[in-house]
Amino acid sequence: LRAFTSSRNNSFHAREHQQQELCVQVVHHKPKMTADTKKPRYYPAEDVKAPRKKHVVVKQNPPKLRKSISPGTILIILAGRFRGKRVVFLKALESGLLLVTGPFKINGVPLRRVNQSYVIATSTTIDVSGVNTKDFDDKYFARTKEEKAASEEEEFFKGDAPKPAVVSDKRKKDQKTVDGELLKKIAAVEMLEGYLAALFTLSSKDKPHEMKF
Repeated sequence: LRAFTSSRNNSFHAREHQQQELCVQVVHHKPKMTADTKKPRYYPAEDVKAPRKKHVVVKQNPPKLRKSISPGTILIILAGRFRGKRVVFLKALESGLLLVTGPFKINGVPLRRVNQSYVIATSTTIDVSGVNTKDFDDKYFARTKEEKAASEEEEFFKGDAPKPAVVSDKRKKDQKTVDGELLKKIAAVEMLEGYLAALFTLSSKDKPHEMKF
């Protein structure tokens, strides 16, 4: 019995000695803390703001013009206050928007910008080479800060009541100049004036995917 007890104690002490050696090895191989890996002793205060990343504005290229749209193409507007109206495409602006006109004397559509996603290009075209569009760009249609502030103030006091559109004398003069050249070309084509004046509509039995515009 004494021999069994002594052998058991010896094996227990041997195992304990092995475990101590392993612990010493683990502690010995533990990586040292450096200035880069050492955690800070205190947390930063709440009022310390992190530096903001510099916001870089990437200039996007304007969308490409559809192959079916070229200067002089008759377009059908699908959205907005002039939806269903046929207009004459004059040129593409730097923003990718399309410069169109009714002409105003025929269907009441003035010089304006439209997105090519909301128009249907027809197979009808007219010659617009005589129309001077050099002065028309995106800045021409931009409103000033004074105009925006005045319109917002009027909307606040008038509510939902409709307000008349205010058109400058320069806009009226430019509209007459552009329409004057277009009306000559339109008058030379039979039934084109009536085609531009007619409103585009669809009935329940119409199939637009089978139509040829």
